[in-house]
Amino acid sequence: MELLQGLLLISSIHLLAAASPGPDFILVSQQTLSQGKKAGLMCSIGIALGLSIHIIYSALGLAAIIANSSATLWVIKILGGSYLLYLGVQGIRAKASSTTPTKVKLQATLKRSSLKNIGVGFLCNALNPKAPIYFVALFTVVLSPNLPLSHLVIYGLWMMAIQLAWFSSVVMLLSQPKINEKFQRLGHWIDRILGGAMILIGLKILTSKIN
Repeated sequence: MELLQGLLLISSIHLLAAASPGPDFILVSQQTLSQGKKAGLMCSIGIALGLSIHIIYSALGLAAIIANSSATLWVIKILGGSYLLYLGVQGIRAKASSTTPTKVKLQATLKRSSLKNIGVGFLCNALNPKAPIYFVALFTVVLSPNLPLSHLVIYGLWMMAIQLAWFSSVVMLLSQPKINEKFQRLGHWIDRILGGAMILIGLKILTSKIN
């Protein structure tokens, strides 16, 4: 398969995968609606970076091993589901802000929040227990296992770019002034509602079979 053909094929498949509702979408929506555009964008960057973990082990030929290892998938499922439960509980416990921080304190908080949002997005994607199954299909059925390393690198970076572009578009839509201003007043309620959704997904992952 030629490089351009592969890019077109990956674009159509991975865009559908990125756009499908799931933990990443809920997390980006929560961060954007409750904390603003920058938080959502940082979270989107983290999600794209988390995708690199799946791309690397798939390029090394480990996706099939992981997808066919019940013990490995069980560990990933426990870690991923538990992490979603943790995020959900954090959201449910959100409280309305009653104080106005100073400028210096606000800047320090924003700096910490950027790194935290990237980390949260990274872990949310990296611990997705369904990812190994998706990537083993992508790398063994859609793409040739004998692809040159340079092509694999390009495909991997392209998938990360698609992931980032999609969630950045979601952030830009949700951060529109008319939309975001309404949700900012109800930030803690948004956290609680989306936190509840995250808990449901976490429970579903923990109680369902991967394969």
